[in-house]
Parts: sequence; structure tokens; C-alpha cells
Amino acid sequence: MAEEMQDLPERESMEFDVVIVGAGPAGLSAAIRLKQLAAEAGEELSVVVLEKGSEVGAHILSGAVMDPVGLDALLPGWRDEDTPIKTPVTADHFLFLGPSGSVRLPNFAMPPLMNNHGNYIVSLGNVCRWLATKAEELGVEVYPGFAAAEVLYGDDGQVIGVATGDMGVGRNGAHKDAYMRGMALLGKYVLIAEGARGSLAKMLISKFELDKGCEPPKFGIGLKELWEVAPEKHTPGLVQHSFGWPLDARTGGGSFLYHLEDNQVAVGFVVHLNYENPWISPFDEFQRFKHHPAIADTFEGGKRLSYGARAITEGGFQSIPKLTFPGGLLIGCAAGLVNVPRIKGSHNAMLSGALAAEKVHAALKHGRSGDLIEGFDADLRAGPVGRDLKAVRNVKPLWSKYGLYAGIALGGLDMWTNTLGFSLFGTLGHGKPDSQTLKPASQCRKIDYPKPDGKLSFDKLSSVFLSNTNHEEDQPIHLKVLDDALQKSSEHDVFAGPSNRYCPAGVYEWVEEGDAAPRFQINAQNCVHCKTCDIKDPNANINWTVPEGAGGPNYPNM
Repeated sequence: MAEEMQDLPERESMEFDVVIVGAGPAGLSAAIRLKQLAAEAGEELSVVVLEKGSEVGAHILSGAVMDPVGLDALLPGWRDEDTPIKTPVTADHFLFLGPSGSVRLPNFAMPPLMNNHGNYIVSLGNVCRWLATKAEELGVEVYPGFAAAEVLYGDDGQVIGVATGDMGVGRNGAHKDAYMRGMALLGKYVLIAEGARGSLAKMLISKFELDKGCEPPKFGIGLKELWEVAPEKHTPGLVQHSFGWPLDARTGGGSFLYHLEDNQVAVGFVVHLNYENPWISPFDEFQRFKHHPAIADTFEGGKRLSYGARAITEGGFQSIPKLTFPGGLLIGCAAGLVNVPRIKGSHNAMLSGALAAEKVHAALKHGRSGDLIEGFDADLRAGPVGRDLKAVRNVKPLWSKYGLYAGIALGGLDMWTNTLGFSLFGTLGHGKPDSQTLKPASQCRKIDYPKPDGKLSFDKLSSVFLSNTNHEEDQPIHLKVLDDALQKSSEHDVFAGPSNRYCPAGVYEWVEEGDAAPRFQINAQNCVHCKTCDIKDPNANINWTVPEGAGGPNYPNM
């Protein structure tokens, strides 16, 4: 191995003041704010944003109802411009679903922070595309198709940059004729804004023990489709959230319908990944959800346009790790800043990115580099991001501990008391990581899901087709099984192969051929980069790593 490393060509490198990994709302907001501050000070500041998708927005998937507080702080004049933020919320509905009916909860009973008036229904991917143009106008260099695969460290262990993955490596690990060594992008500071369960963030959290003393991170899987519906079934600005059926009372989750412009409706379904029954398939729960009488009518006669899935950070306030490491910061969903009951994180991502920019700019003005950015953690927790998350910190653990009915009631009570500045519960813990919550398959009820009808419900492969997912097939599999024997003896033999069900893209299969032992097959080309396998494998035995740059989904408007 050492000889092979010596034979590798030297990396080309580029140097910047600040390197940002991820062109989501956090990374782009940080880049914009850095350039704003430099312009105000009459300084030159070089900033680069790396994006693993084929273009900015290609890997962005969110509901999304956007609280504009972050955008108002970053670009106060945005309402006077032509933007993709066109549909203000006009109505806010909350439904409890039973197997055949529904009950609408009165809005006055909902805690004030759940009110969506003043917010906007958006395609977050299109918002990020627009933010990228704003960043480039300010002089930010945005590099799509650059998948940051490795953290680079200096002599004192500080982070000095990142390296992109090598290109032109065959599945067998051999270099093809088109082989190209990854590039080193070096910065005085590095901001990690990869989104939920980012691969570099995971490395940094482990190396610097950033999660020491924190509750474990928690996640959900969010599945989303975009539909074009009949004009008479479209209500621009309608936000409809629901919970209950088809999930049982012990399985957390919820759903949404968001009516955008142009007769488009985004429909989504979230399953908390601390579920216990290994027979659960979040994808199939989503498909049957659309057949509920309160939901189906909206989509009958409509056309499905897009499909995608993505992990969502759900740990909230008590799971936020230390965000500062020597040479950089974690921001946005890499830091776990989603408000779970509001199903919102883009506002906190933008606010965290802007705050990071201010701290980094101050350090650069003093000639510093590669050190700890003091004050970022404390200011984020004490500021609007911390206040937003602290008020809802017990909703997830209460639901997890007491189930749907008592959990929702107690969570609502806790949000109400937090409007008065206190909580009856203090700050509750989350318990186990999501990888440890499954029960053996023999102890759980097997679920027989109905076959899709091809009108409201669909299979995984036709859905993945709509995500425009593409990977160079002759490349190393980017989903790394750490122990093949353990995968068979535990994931298959004890838990009945839940990877086949928790994956929303048909990546994992247990193939049985004659009398041979079942074989674990990974269809990596189907991967939509949701990261669920990295979170939910019952032995934490699958490590998600980046494929070649530009691989993955190509969402046009999610």
C-alpha cells in the first residue's frame, strides 16, 4: 500500500482564504456574507464553495416551507428582486389521520411557533441556485462536480483544506486511462456545510470528539414527490401537515402537502429512524399514505414529476456537537440545526452560515489561520438559532418515549410552556442512536404492503428514474461494508435484511441463488445520497462515502 501511495502523482492544489464544502443554504450564505464583509472593509477575500452535485441544487431536497428570517438578515432587499421565492403561505392545516378518516386540529390549539403565515413555499434547490448566482456576483468561486472526499491536516493537526476524490478509478481499484488525482483545496479556514450526515463532518466529529457530552444525533428519512395537479385541486399557498396513519402509534413521523405555484404540489413523508420494527419500509409507507381519502383526491388525475429522499437531522438542541475544530467550523445541517416540529432548517442554516462568516472574517482580519474560532458555539446557542431549537427540544424525545398520542400531547404542552420561557421537563435525552433501536425480526409483525397501482403509488425503480440519478458504473462502490460476515450474521439473520426496506432507492438486496448462502448485493448506481444506510444499519456497519464528483441525483426543482 505504501508503494502504491508513493506511485500516485502529486495533487494539484489551489489556495483560498476560506474553503466551504457544500452549496446548500448554509454554505452559500457563509460565502455571501464573507464577501459582503470584505467589500464593506475594502478587502480582497478569496472564497470557494465545493458542491458534489452536477450543479448547485442537484442534491438539494427539502419540503420546503421557508421561514425568511435568515434570508432577511442576509439579503434584506430580496423581495424587490426576481427570485424563486414566489408563493407565500395562505392557509395552514393540521390533520390527524386514521385508517379511513381524518380530523383537522384547530389552529388556535397549536403553539404559536407552529404558525406558518409569513413563510414561503419553495423549491429549496431553486433557492440555492439563485443564492449561488448572488454569491458568484460577489466574486465567490462555486465549483459543482467537486466531491470533497478527504480532510487535509497541517503539521499541528489543524484542518488546512480538503481534497476531492480521484477520478478515473475502476471498480476493481485499478487506474483507468482517464485517471486523474483529486485536487487539494487549501484554506486558512474550512467551513463544513455538507448537510445531514455529511461524510467529512462525521470524520471531524470523530477525530476531534466534537460530540463528547452531547446526546446522540437523531435522524429521520424524508421522502418527497412533486406533482402537477388539476387546477381545480390546487390552492396556491396551502400548507397541510398530518400525522398518524399509516404509521402505528410507536413509530414517529408525519407528512405534508405544500401547494406551490403553477399547479404544483409537493407531497412528503417523514419516518423517524428510531423505529423498532425492521419490517417497516418508509418508501412503502409513503406510497400507501397517498391513498388515504384525505390525500388521494388532490392527486387523482395528476402527474408525478419528481421523486427523491434525504436524511433529516432530528436531534435538535441537545444533540448539537461542538461546532469548532482547529481550522474550521460545522454549519447548517452538518451541525444538526433542523427544528423538527416545524419541519424547517433552511433559516437556521442561513443564520449559522452568516454567523460563521462573521467569526471567520474577524479572525482573518487579525492575521489568524488554522486555529479555533472562539465564540461561535456560544453565540449560535445564545442567538436566534439556539432560541429556535431550545423551545422545541423535548418534542422528539417525548414522542419517542411515550408514543404518538401521549407524546404529541406532551410535546405540544412543552412548546406552549416554552413560549413563557420554561419547560416542565427540563431537557430530555434521546437514548440510543438510531442504529441501535431495531428489534429482532422474530419479535416484530411482518408488514405486507399493497402493490403500487401506477397512478398514486409507484415502485422504487420507477421512482429512482424520476430522480435522474446517475453514477459512473465502473468506479469503486462508495457504500463500504465494514464487516461482510457481520452483515450476514446480524443484518440478515437477526434483523431480516432491513437495508432492503429502509433504503428508498433499491440499493441493497439479499440475493439467494440455489443452495448458496444469501449474497449482499449493492446497486450503488441507484444511490440518491440520502445517507439512511449510514444511520440505520443495526451494527453501524455501512459507511457512506462520496462517489466520483457529479454522481448521484439530479433534482431539477426539489
